[in-house]
Amino acid sequence: MTETGAQLATWQPCVIADIVQQTPAIKSFFFWPERPFVHIPGQHVDVRLTAPDGYTAMRSYSIASSAISSPTLELAIERLPDGEVSSFFHDIAAVGDEIEIRGPLGGHFLWPQPAMDPVLLIGAGSGLVPLMAMIRQRRAWAQDVPTALLLSARTAEDVLFSEELHAAETTDPTFVLALAITRDTPARASDFGRRIDSAMIADVVARLPQKPEHVFVCGSNGFVNIAVDGALLAGLDPSIIKTERYGG
Repeated sequence: MTETGAQLATWQPCVIADIVQQTPAIKSFFFWPERPFVHIPGQHVDVRLTAPDGYTAMRSYSIASSAISSPTLELAIERLPDGEVSSFFHDIAAVGDEIEIRGPLGGHFLWPQPAMDPVLLIGAGSGLVPLMAMIRQRRAWAQDVPTALLLSARTAEDVLFSEELHAAETTDPTFVLALAITRDTPARASDFGRRIDSAMIADVVARLPQKPEHVFVCGSNGFVNIAVDGALLAGLDPSIIKTERYGG
């Protein structure tokens, strides 16, 4: 998405078509936009809520859905402590409700086209969302570019889109999944029982046929800093690393 395209994005109403509890703290919301649009994996939308008294609150959420595999727009929203918008979605929003969105937005954190060289994805919690859009689009386009996902989560129960990710690993020999479980013992020998570090990143990179030419890191500000430092210590070139930071 170019900056010009981003500037042309306007607000439009969207109806909530479905709500799915994904993890204890994250729900997926599926929307029917009044004016459907095509997005690039990695882009986001702005969401605006307006109270009866005119008070408005706005947040940005990455798009989880593939641009071509579903007619609905999926946003996976994590409940945040004292988050007025995330609390609305988790406690009040219902199927049939109408909200406003603006997008797609973002022109930096984008799945490469053409996708030919190995890709490393690193995420934590809901930071998986834009990476999941990339994984889904890759599958929808039947791309076989070697791709590895290193995902940090507190427990196995907190792994967003867990069933879909494990299915992808089972059916696609060019997709590598590695979990960093930080508050429990990992169930698989291929996973890790600690926070992400440079040795872990080097281990996952070695599971690719060659070093990645694209690295995408998404999560909280602190997580991104740690993951990027780890990627650099693992010998990855800083010029290939792109980051997306989630605020509070």
